[in-house]
This record gives sequence, structure tokens and C-alpha cells, in this order.
Amino acid sequence: MNKKTEIEAATFRRIVKHLRDNPEVQNIDLMNLANFCRNCISKWYVSESASQGEELSYDDARELIYGMPYKEYKERYQKEATKEQLDKFNASQKNEG
Repeated sequence: MNKKTEIEAATFRRIVKHLRDNPEVQNIDLMNLANFCRNCISKWYVSESASQGEELSYDDARELIYGMPYKEYKERYQKEATKEQLDKFNASQKNEG
């Protein structure tokens, strides 16, 4: 592995650790502020795995990103989205289409 790839991999691990260490940051807020969330990272992980010839399920990728099964994470940390959060999310999705 070349140095750039090592740095990119370490940076990715640091981002994932930061997200795991801050479960109070809700996915809906990430989507509304940055247009991506933990689930998006999981989907990208699946896509990049496939492009490298590796088969990985979405559930397995989410477990890698969340640090636990998604169902468990959701029960522990995920709050119900507020109307305001959902309105902002829905408006941003309409603007992209």
C-alpha cells in the first residue's frame, strides 16, 4: 500500500471513530447539514467493495460503520426525527431532483 492510500485509510478510520464516538449526532442532522450520513458511508462501502470484487451486504457494512448491528444502534441512539428536521430533509431532496 502506498503512503497516500495509508493516509486515506487512516483518515477514513478516524472519521468512522469520530462518528461512533458521537452518537448524539443524528443521521438526519448530518443529511441536512452535509448531505450524507452513516448510512450513506455504508452504501459507499458496499459499492467500493463490489468495485474491488468483494461481496459485502449493506447490513454488514452498516455494522462496520456503526460499530454494532444497526438495529442495536437505532434502539440505543437514534431519536425520532422532528417535523422540522424532516421538512428540511424533504426540501433538500426536492432541490436535488
